[in-house]
Parts: sequence; structure tokens; C-alpha cells
Amino acid sequence: MVITKMQLPRRTVLRGLGVTMALPLLDSMVPALTALSKTAAAPVRRFGVFYIPNGMSMPYWSPKAEGPLTELPPTLRSLAGFEDRVLMCGGLADEAANLVKGGGDHARSAGTFLTCLPFKITAGADVYAAVSVDQMAARELSKETQLASLELGIESNAMLGSCDGGASCAYTNTIAWRTPTTPLPIENDPRAVFERLFGTSGSTDPQARLARLRRDRTILDLVGDELDDLERVLGQGDRVKLDEYLESVRDIERRIEMAERQNTRELPVVDQPVGVPNDYSEHARLMMDLLALAYQTDLTRISTFMLAREVSGRAYPEIGVPDSHHPLSHHQDEPAKLERLHKINEYHFQQFAHLVKTLSETPDGDGSLMDSTLFLYGTGISDSNTHFHDDLPIALIAGKDTGIHGGRYVRYADGTPLANLHLSILESMGTPEEEFGDSTGKLKRLSL
Repeated sequence: MVITKMQLPRRTVLRGLGVTMALPLLDSMVPALTALSKTAAAPVRRFGVFYIPNGMSMPYWSPKAEGPLTELPPTLRSLAGFEDRVLMCGGLADEAANLVKGGGDHARSAGTFLTCLPFKITAGADVYAAVSVDQMAARELSKETQLASLELGIESNAMLGSCDGGASCAYTNTIAWRTPTTPLPIENDPRAVFERLFGTSGSTDPQARLARLRRDRTILDLVGDELDDLERVLGQGDRVKLDEYLESVRDIERRIEMAERQNTRELPVVDQPVGVPNDYSEHARLMMDLLALAYQTDLTRISTFMLAREVSGRAYPEIGVPDSHHPLSHHQDEPAKLERLHKINEYHFQQFAHLVKTLSETPDGDGSLMDSTLFLYGTGISDSNTHFHDDLPIALIAGKDTGIHGGRYVRYADGTPLANLHLSILESMGTPEEEFGDSTGKLKRLSL
């Protein structure tokens, strides 16, 4: 780290024509005395949850044996080379899903995955669940950020009313709950996410927003004067870091604009707003890159991401799976169906792996963004044919500064509450609680 006499505030932003643009951590933002100190400030903690629907093709997920992960199982192999960051946890169960009185297994899976408490069955607006673990952490960590959290997804959350066995679609459309009566809807439109991060026309009026787009001026154009002033006073290292960050912003703007042009040339899809790429992988990676920018600029430290909605019927012909996802998940133990379901599971994980690699390559202080980031990847149904909520497919992908050590497969006693993991995550994030959901204590063996 380069120590300079100038110090910029950590929350420095560029401003221009009604927009603000946050900056990544630059050397000039670190106080000289802190940089010289033998006891540097504690690293920023980041936490993200990635949820997949319709269960898992378990033969392709489960490691061969407990112990060191000499190689990743097929579903996770796109993270080859990052084995030391992966901690797979077996034996965890979401008993709260079994205690919901009514509704379908899919609603009970998503609706309790991050709360670990039963929810009220209703098809109306009178939903009632519990505060989710991500929001427990966000309450404290949001004191340092502009946004408390980001809730992202790929499929539209426009479905309302009853979605699964008489349960409100609120229980299948999101996994994040700010309060027991406030589910946090996912956002799947990259343009909307970009404008939430970097600002828009200053008005929620659709015509004002359209006028902003028609001006064909990027965020970087709007903050150009301040950007020029800032670059003149930065050291060489900070200029290189800033240029790399700005190039990422330019690339995302270009990809969003291309997606919007492509959508306007085609017949509109009813449940997809303009700006959503038609290609699943392109869409997912664009959203992952937006999340990486949100972390890089410290706009938020908490996120959830639904790679598809529960009971999703999407097909994936681009990877050789023309079957509808949900019906395919009822595989009846047929090897051919299990293999096709695995292809979907692996495809989802490949999109997530892109984010892990991006964060690992993005400088942050003396390390990378991934160093202080913890991800929970999994779902609330194990064998999708049986719809069981035990022995869940759960993996932690942990940076070296999180206190969680990967490169292992750890099995806990069957029926160990998933809430015990959530309780341990809260402690790892520096936001400890005495209890959470139906927890019976913190998980052991997360660190060596």
C-alpha cells in the first residue's frame, strides 16, 4: 500500500447533473497512521446468499467422503482452483419448513431458508414470516453503507396471489425479510440496479427516466469534471486502480444498453422489463458484475441472489436441457433425468463462480474483495424428488479474512438445525446474536 500525505474520505463520491458515483477503496483513503500501524483496522465484512430452486441433483453435489476436498464434486467444479475457499456442510436440516401448516414444499423451502421459523399460510397480503439472517446482519453493517442490502434475481417477481399450495407468492419470490411482514422483493432488471447504485434522472417519473436515457450520456459523462479533478491529485497506483474500476462501469453500461436495444427489436416478454437480456448466462453475469461493483464501492455489504424462483418452469436448451426445470426436478431417480437436472444445477453454479473469480481479481486494500467476503450457496430442498428439507446442499465460499476455513467437507449430525449455521455466520460477520430461528447453538468446525 502506498502512503501519501493526502487523505480522501472513505465515502468520497463524484457528483454531476443529479447523479452520484461511489468510488472503490483507494490508497489515498487509508489514513497514513493506520497504514503504518501494526494493528491495522479490522477488514470490512461482506455477506451474500445465493439460492437455487427446485432442489438438487444430489449424486452430483455430494462429495465422496468427509474430509479434505482434494477435488470439487461435479456441480461445483467451475470453482476448480478455489478449493481452499470452499467449505461444504452436510447434515443440516430446515425443520421449520416441516412445521408450516399448509402450503407446498417449495414455498416452505424459500420462505424459511433464511428465517428458520414457520410462516403464516395466506394467499393475501397479510403475510407473516420472520426477520431473515441477511437482514439481521444488515441492521448493523448498513450503518456504514448507503444501501442496507441488495436483493437480486434472474426471474421476474411479478407473480402475485397464490404460488404454491395456497401460499402467497411472497414466500417463493424472495428469501429476504426485513420484518415479519416485510418481504424484500428481488430486482432482476440490470438497468434498475445500475440506477439504484449510481443514480438516475432524479425523478421516478417514467418520462423523466426516458429522457435521461435518450440523452445517451453515461454516468461517467455526467461526473466527468469531478473525475478529471480527482485524477490530477491521485498517485500513480490509485490512478491505475480507478481506471480499472471506471472501465468496469463503462463495460456494464455498454452491456445494459445493448440488452435494451435487443429487447426493443423483439416482441416484448410480458414478465420481463426492457433491459433484461434474453440469454440466461449474459443476464446472470451482468447482475453478478453489478453486485461486484456494489461491493467494490462499499455501497452495500449484504446481498441475496435468487438464481431462479421456486417452482420455476424455465427450460435451458442452451445447455442441452429442453425440459422445464420444475417437472424435471421430479426425476423419480431416473439417471437420465438426474443428469439433466445436474446440468441445470451446474449451470447456475457457473454464474456464481464468475462472481467469486471477479472478486478474487479485484484489489481491495492489500488484498482482494473476496478476502473479506462470505457467501452461502444452497437451497432448502435436498433431493428434489422427495422434497425433503434435511441433509441440505449447503456450501460456504469464504475469503481468508472471514475466519472460516475451506478446502473441506464437514458432516454434522443428521437434523442439525440450519439456524445453527446462520447463528455462526452472524458471529463471523461481527454481528453476533444469542439465538436465531430454531437454533440450538453455533456450528463447530467452521474454522480449524
